[in-house]
Order: sequence, then structure tokens, then C-alpha cells
Amino acid sequence: MLQVRCVETIETLLANGSPPATPESVLARLSALGVRHHTVRHAVLRTVSDSKTHRQDPEGGYSKNLFLRNKKGRMWLVTLHEDRMVDLRQLGVHIGAGRVSFASPQRLMRYLGVVPGAVTPLAVINDHGNQVTTIMDSKLLHFDKVHFHPCDNSLTTTLHCDGLLRFMSDCGHTPQQIDFDEFAVDTRNAN
Repeated sequence: MLQVRCVETIETLLANGSPPATPESVLARLSALGVRHHTVRHAVLRTVSDSKTHRQDPEGGYSKNLFLRNKKGRMWLVTLHEDRMVDLRQLGVHIGAGRVSFASPQRLMRYLGVVPGAVTPLAVINDHGNQVTTIMDSKLLHFDKVHFHPCDNSLTTTLHCDGLLRFMSDCGHTPQQIDFDEFAVDTRNAN
């Protein structure tokens, strides 16, 4: 028997009713802030594995981004080094959120203006009501340059960490920096 999965369409409007920022508007804002950046087009990348397979610039820090919520509806964008494994229960306790889970694609679009696979700290440009708390892996900020999607996972933008932090701050989202080594999952003995 063939099972057909029903795909729900997602309304592409932000919580304030406006359309999400385009990659061009993200890049224009970076330029307006004097942040040097370079963007390349590539195949759509949905996972860290996709990124590693199609990577054009091996230098610098790459990430995985988790959009989380708790039972009270508070939201967090957690940006981690791409190889980082984190226990969500420990993370929830550490950030004072209690139990956290992945937020729905609808919530992701409503507050960050992106679809799953395109989650990025650059999406804070869309959180006009400052509803999302941002958390950054301090390991990622040790790299000179970092790579993120500019709200579209067929593009990757390279910029310096100080430029990323300037952009996020300008969007009202100075990230909380966490040393995830304190509670990361040890994968050395994992199956």
C-alpha cells in the first residue's frame, strides 16, 4: 500500500504580517553595516551532511542551527559548531528553559522567516518583536570566518565573526555565548 504524506503549506508571513527578508536584503544590511561578506550559490543544502559534501570553502567555522521552544512558547535559536552533539535536556536546563523541543516549521517561518534546512543566525533580521533568544556556541566564534545561509539554503555567505555579531546586535539579538564543552554529548564511544 502506498502511503502518501500530506504536506502542509506554510504561510510565508512573519508574526507582524510582513514578508520575510530576502537574501538580497540580508546582504544589503550586512553591507550597510560595513560587514565584509562573500556569497556563493550552490545546490540546496538541508543538512550538515549536505554541506560537507558540497562545501566550496573548507576554511572557517560551519554550523548547525536549532530552533527550539519550551512548553510556555518561549523560543531559542541555538547556533552550534557543525560537529557538536548536544543533549536537549541538558541544554534546556542550562539555558533556564526547562524541557525544550524543536519548534514547528510554521513557527520557524512566523518568527525567523525561513524553512527547515535554512535556519541561520542571519534570520534574526526577521524577528522584529525580539521573541527569539539567540545562543551561540563559543567554539564557533573562535574561527576567524564563519559560513551561514542568508535565509536561503541555496546560498552560503562567508563573513568574519565580529561582523556576524555586529549584524545580530543591529537586529536586536546579541547572542548569549555558551561553552558547550561543559555539557556536550561525548560521541567517542557512540555506536
